[in-house]
Amino acid sequence: MSKPKAVAVQSCKIALPLDFRKLDFLEFHGRDKLEFAEKVSANRLEKGLVWKGHPACLRLEFQNQAVHADLFVDDQAISASAAALAFLIQRMLGLNQNIEAFVAQYHQHPQLQHLIARYPGLRVPLSASPFEAITWAITGQQISVGAATSLRRKLIQVAGVKHSSGIACYPDASRVAGLSVEDFRQAGFSNTKAQAINTLSQMVHQNQLPLDNWITDPPPVDEICERLLGVRGIGPWTVNYALLRGFGWLDGSLHGDAAVRRGLQSLLTNVKKITEVKVSEAQAQQWLAEFSPWRALVAAHLWALSAEANDPDV
Repeated sequence: MSKPKAVAVQSCKIALPLDFRKLDFLEFHGRDKLEFAEKVSANRLEKGLVWKGHPACLRLEFQNQAVHADLFVDDQAISASAAALAFLIQRMLGLNQNIEAFVAQYHQHPQLQHLIARYPGLRVPLSASPFEAITWAITGQQISVGAATSLRRKLIQVAGVKHSSGIACYPDASRVAGLSVEDFRQAGFSNTKAQAINTLSQMVHQNQLPLDNWITDPPPVDEICERLLGVRGIGPWTVNYALLRGFGWLDGSLHGDAAVRRGLQSLLTNVKKITEVKVSEAQAQQWLAEFSPWRALVAAHLWALSAEANDPDV
């Protein structure tokens, strides 16, 4: 990408651990093969987003066990400190996830040891913002990742935010709050999803849901759960997924996720050498409970196992 004209630019460089799984990160952000708002190559991500209310393009380049980040904003008056950019990148890469403690505790577990050995250094890539994570979770309810990706693209299209480089930007809550339920319906969203995203966006825009203020370590999980579950159309799976992808909270129970259950089914079949039996939500919930406060990180390992089998829900 050539450097856009008349933009404020901030840059930073972050060293990566030796076990960092670059492909996991790039695959997460490269779900849309049409590259509408994210462009992914072997060592680079270009992502359109909104920075302080203005279209921006985030460029990450992986080289020599480090990531080089550049932020291009379509307004020279908008500031972006190197510290703020570094904080965003560290969150997105999952570098603040204490996976070392998880590995130390479970590397000899009769079942988890196989996942840990198979996926060394696995971290959970995050969305650029909690708002993006929650709206993605709502979008993906009860449909395949491919269908959800197509619907997400339509949301970005109807929001109409574009950076001067030409890349589309995932909209912020203020922009989405300006859309009507009918706009969502025409984009292909069900009425329930349209209502949920519309309500969520209005609440964030009016500061009734201070999502960015909740980016703390640890996040106020109980408050987030209570507030999000109060929005019609948002249930436990959506909240736990959003807590993981938006806030980096690694203890949500994703037993309601079909790909997690299929991954667990595959693990138990191979490790215990039992006849393959479909794992129910209740069984998955009970199995994951043992691994608190790492239940969502365990689920991410099960996603990886499902992805190897080309699971459409991963």
